[in-house]
Amino acid sequence: MPVDYKVAEFVMNRIVRTFLALNLPKDIIASISRIQKDLMAYNLNIKEVKPENIHLTLKFLGDTRISDMERIHHAIKDTASDFSPFLLAAKGVGVFPDLRRPKVIWVGISEEIDRLVLLQKQLDKKLNEIGFNKEKRTFKGHLTIGRIKGNINRKIFDEILSKHQQFCTKTFFANRIYLLQSVLKTTGPIYSKLMSVQL
Repeated sequence: MPVDYKVAEFVMNRIVRTFLALNLPKDIIASISRIQKDLMAYNLNIKEVKPENIHLTLKFLGDTRISDMERIHHAIKDTASDFSPFLLAAKGVGVFPDLRRPKVIWVGISEEIDRLVLLQKQLDKKLNEIGFNKEKRTFKGHLTIGRIKGNINRKIFDEILSKHQQFCTKTFFANRIYLLQSVLKTTGPIYSKLMSVQL
């Protein structure tokens, strides 16, 4: 069958919204979901992140051409070849930007943080070499679990945060980098895996 070059060019120039992340085991997500259920029980104007969408973002790429996918794949593989799987755990609860103006609720990351930070730094460097801007903000590994949408009962909210300050999951291996596509919908983003690379 002859190639329709106009169609091929359209596909290659198609743009998708993407980011790089580490996925979490289902049992870790289940533990985090218990915090979400606690938060949602009080009708605090919080929009929870769907449990299946909870992930550890390494780098947001934004609008990405399909034609760049092969170069992105090589950049991820080059980075991953310098790493082996390492241990992480989900630990503690916090907010961005700060407790006076909470907008984003997150669960923190612990254990081999130095290796996580180095992995992110190396990915950032490799991707910058193929045209993606370097991160301006210091990387802080976290798992977004909810976003505050309006006024909130601070007394109840602060009590729930305090209740979960000692939260900690068992350790798990970070062993695969995913390139995910994000499609924004009114009901929330839909993520799909475009590729993955083993550490």
